[in-house]
Amino acid sequence: MKTYSAKAGDIQKKWYVVDADGLVLGRLATVLSMRLRGKHKTTYTPHMDCGDNIIVVNAEKVRLTGKKLGDKVYHWYTGYPGGIKENTAGKILAGKHPERVIEKAVERMFRRNRHPLFKAWMSNLHVYPGATHPHAAQKPEVLDVAAMNRKNKRSA
Repeated sequence: MKTYSAKAGDIQKKWYVVDADGLVLGRLATVLSMRLRGKHKTTYTPHMDCGDNIIVVNAEKVRLTGKKLGDKVYHWYTGYPGGIKENTAGKILAGKHPERVIEKAVERMFRRNRHPLFKAWMSNLHVYPGATHPHAAQKPEVLDVAAMNRKNKRSA
């Protein structure tokens, strides 16, 4: 018995479109990160980019459970003394770039120690705040995350 290792020519990438309307952010991020890495495939190889390309539409309509809209805080440092900045998830979703909440959630699901494939995984994720996307030529299949588990979707 030999261990299978995928070659670059063996990898087949698909395109999927996910509607984030009403989906819980953390549950959506776990599904997306698994699909971007390719761990759902039987031909998964850790050192190759086996993941699929994923398009997320309606990112502005993603849900957060509990009081996370006001309590979840994103910090960053400007590089200057006293330059720590913060923003809440509610302000980001109501602001100019609501898609950044999903991008940051998926990004933080990956390994943090400078994985060589990190940029490749994140370049396969395409997030759009509205219902339209420019990737119709790739003929993406619909990935219904809400049907995977009843807890994935929140109605109110």
